Amino acid sequence: MFSPAKLGPFTLSNHIAMAPMTRSRALGNVPNELMAEYYRQRAAAGLIITEGTAPSPNGLGYARIPGLFNQAQVEGWKPITQAAHEQGSHIFVQLMHAGRIFHHLNLPAGAEGVAPSAIAAAGDMWTDQEQMQPNATPRELGSDELAQVRDEFVHSARLALEAGFDGVELHGANGYLLEQFLSPHSNQRRDSYGGSVQNRARFVLEVAQAVADAIGPERTGIRLSPWGVASDMPHYPEIDETYAYLAEELQKIGLLYLHLVDHASMGAPAVPAATVHTIREKFTNALILSGGYSTVEQIEEALASGRADLVAIGRPFISNPDLIERLKNGTPLAPLDPATLYAPGPNGFADGYTDYPTANAQAATPAPASVA
Repeated sequence: MFSPAKLGPFTLSNHIAMAPMTRSRALGNVPNELMAEYYRQRAAAGLIITEGTAPSPNGLGYARIPGLFNQAQVEGWKPITQAAHEQGSHIFVQLMHAGRIFHHLNLPAGAEGVAPSAIAAAGDMWTDQEQMQPNATPRELGSDELAQVRDEFVHSARLALEAGFDGVELHGANGYLLEQFLSPHSNQRRDSYGGSVQNRARFVLEVAQAVADAIGPERTGIRLSPWGVASDMPHYPEIDETYAYLAEELQKIGLLYLHLVDHASMGAPAVPAATVHTIREKFTNALILSGGYSTVEQIEEALASGRADLVAIGRPFISNPDLIERLKNGTPLAPLDPATLYAPGPNGFADGYTDYPTANAQAATPAPASVA
């Protein structure tokens, strides 16, 4: 896990990726200096995959998430990619269109929530203006609009290279727009993008093909979450058929990697081993596995077994900016503060974000003086 890894044209410093995690620190949806420090601190990872980043104003479903669709955002991302590269890491931006996971108060003026079908997702989301509110009902995208949405991903991918990213990861997981097309629960269309497994996969494959054509398949990855239930995505009978078909078609496009996430460690049903095996057989480029990895033994077993080419780690990176060093040295991992995952603490946006100390810094902190 600590040896250099080949990922297409890239040589990574190790076999560990920092998984994408929403942190909601992008005021005005523009990346900032605090975010640059956050990623710089964690750039010992061989590969950094950023938090979900909207490719268009309509994709900004959550409060304070970053975008990558205008020049101000490009300039905001540049110090982040520079910081990662200066520390020896590679960095991909995750392009996430939230689709029906949105509230109007989290969208800029003129933007709207759109989805495959006009079906609201169960559950609530945070708004800075009115706190928790139910997910709103999206507008169904017309067949003639899908090319425009696809082109928004393409435009954002091109801006990513301008901002200095090594590539992009398409977010086809966790119940966001691309996965919304895959599921018959959220996609009840009657055109050529709904109904059969092949039709429901059509938009995902069109976006993947268009982005790969624009920036190169060797710079394009995708994240998928088969059997996931995040964002009101119940199971359906054709799950395994859907992801076997996707894996086969994505291999034909030649994407650099497929990033497979299993949320069992957070209470969701586990992705069956047979599903992973089928995807591994049909997609023969790099496979990144993510979900619940936090020990050297777990990671080494996944790599040695051949199931994974890289392992992505999520939440342990939040409270352990020096995670790679801690794993190397067997240093205990620090716990995170759930209250500051998506919101500032009492001392501002750095709380629970850039203020987690390294193990060396903790060891150097003098103990409080004893009282006689």
